Amino acid sequence: MTDIDELRRQALEAVEATTTLDELDEARVRYVGRRSELALAQRGLGDLDPEERKERGKQLNAVRGAVEQALEERRSVLAQAALEARLADERLDLTLPPRRVPPGRPHLLTQVEEEIVDAFIGLGYRVAEGPEAESGAYNFDLLNIPPDHPTRTEMDTIYVEGYEDVVLRTHTSPVQTRVLTDQAPPVAVVVPGRVYRADTVDATHSPVFTQVEGLLVDTDITMAHLRGTLLELCRALFGAEREIRLRPSFFPFTEPSAEVDVSCGFCDAAQRGDAAGAADCRVCSGTGWIEILGAGMVDPNVLSACGIDPEVHSGFAFGIGVERVAMLRNGVADIRDFFDADARFLARF
Repeated sequence: MTDIDELRRQALEAVEATTTLDELDEARVRYVGRRSELALAQRGLGDLDPEERKERGKQLNAVRGAVEQALEERRSVLAQAALEARLADERLDLTLPPRRVPPGRPHLLTQVEEEIVDAFIGLGYRVAEGPEAESGAYNFDLLNIPPDHPTRTEMDTIYVEGYEDVVLRTHTSPVQTRVLTDQAPPVAVVVPGRVYRADTVDATHSPVFTQVEGLLVDTDITMAHLRGTLLELCRALFGAEREIRLRPSFFPFTEPSAEVDVSCGFCDAAQRGDAAGAADCRVCSGTGWIEILGAGMVDPNVLSACGIDPEVHSGFAFGIGVERVAMLRNGVADIRDFFDADARFLARF
């Protein structure tokens, strides 16, 4: 009896003295665990006489019950104390103003693309879209690009594996031919979208880039209409003081064709006629002009292929690279910056 009473006293005092759940678990293992003194005493009951075994077993069970009840009560107290301590440590002061979350914004390329599109919507154009995986008929044939043209080789064009004559569109011009085959003139559309070329990635080239093309087909459309439209576009993008010039060029789907330059706004020396000062300009290389896009009058063969009489209707088309405009306007030297998802770069614009 003395040993059992002493064991009970020690166990209850140890449980009451615990201050953490870990200490309480240690006390449980020590006093009621499988290797505890109490467990050993219960296993030794088989060596006693029946009457003594019965009396001794009741005493040991009473001790176990008392210790286990004390453990449960202490566990409840310590768990509540731990919860209160955690709530105090993690308490939020709701009277403080919230953290300032910087507002999001469209990607720089999206901003420039929307500016270009908005400029043409203001001129009465509508937006047209088409698939990025395009048939060779729309991407090449209807655009006066013959089967043996170099651009149709795999060195320049990305073909979709498993599909005959299906490519990732090399320009957004297929949307123009889709519009012309579905809609009778007058037609005035602007076509934004991603295009794909088999280019090697470097500072100025990417196999995926963004293009915006425009198309106007009606009666009595001339190069004068094209020049006026492009002048309006360049002034909307680069400033009201800008001028443009058209240089002869060649594209299979326009005739005549032109490369369009915008006057350099990075060096006043070029506009003053100061050749020495202009030569220092890294943007225009001293010429005073920056090549910005390609354009021209829609080739009569394209109109005929789309079911439009070139004797009655004429039109112009142009294409501008969104990345190039964004690089020129914002001083971006490497086209890869647009696609690296670097938050430090994106936050600048």
